[in-house]
Amino acid sequence: MSVSFRDSADSDKAQVFGGAKMALFVGARILTILRDDFDHIPWPGSWDFPGGGREEGESPLECVLRETQEEVGLIVPDGCIRWSRPYLSESDRKWFFAAHLPATCETEIALGSEGQCWELVSVDAFLSRDKAIPFLQTRLSDYLAGSGAS
Repeated sequence: MSVSFRDSADSDKAQVFGGAKMALFVGARILTILRDDFDHIPWPGSWDFPGGGREEGESPLECVLRETQEEVGLIVPDGCIRWSRPYLSESDRKWFFAAHLPATCETEIALGSEGQCWELVSVDAFLSRDKAIPFLQTRLSDYLAGSGAS
């Protein structure tokens, strides 16, 4: 059965959520971004995934696709999205997506105006990294456990 994340996105537009993140596999590795080291941002100097805050009227999918293009220059086709799930945080609901692109897309990655650098790492490296954002490690583990992906 084929899952279309775009078809269900319109129903999510009316729902309240604060933002979205995505575990973006490029080949067998995951794209990570080292956050800026500013005191006024959450998780300064930590390893993050593409994504961010919602803009007016966006669905969760529209939000994460826009943020990914802004942060790392990649356009992720709907067909590459393999998993999505909402999570409740202290203040609102956040969405988490997982997508897979071919390894050849590495040459298209270009850091935007946020973050210090990007790096492709193995799943194990991200899950064991001390400076990774802990809730993203948990959400990645949820995806891996629920999808059978490795």
